[in-house]
Amino acid sequence: METFRAYSSSAIVALAMILIFCVARESVMDAAQESKASATPSGNAENGKRIFNKNGCYECHGREGQGSTMTGPRIAPDPVPFEVLASYVRKPSGEMPPYTAKAVSDQELADIYAFLQSRPHPPTAKAIPLLK
Repeated sequence: METFRAYSSSAIVALAMILIFCVARESVMDAAQESKASATPSGNAENGKRIFNKNGCYECHGREGQGSTMTGPRIAPDPVPFEVLASYVRKPSGEMPPYTAKAVSDQELADIYAFLQSRPHPPTAKAIPLLK
């Protein structure tokens, strides 16, 4: 009987921790969304597309930012928050070359980010006639 009570107590504590984690995560995610909206600089998607192509970003990430398992990760649609993108572009940790502010200004980076945000989601499999 003691083993069952100890097990029950452990399960209750674990469930309580999960509940607390979920509530805390929800509030952090809400705050992050509010911060993301206010911290993202305005950019010009058309100019961003031009810079994305001119600087060769498409060579690894694809013309639509769709990425590839062989060359570079998907960066659109729904790119990471601007601060994360800007930080990685300036000091990447992988194969990507760094793009300093001399190579790509902060405004140009905001334009590229606007372009990535403007990319539409691909159609679902159910919306493609050949796959029905």
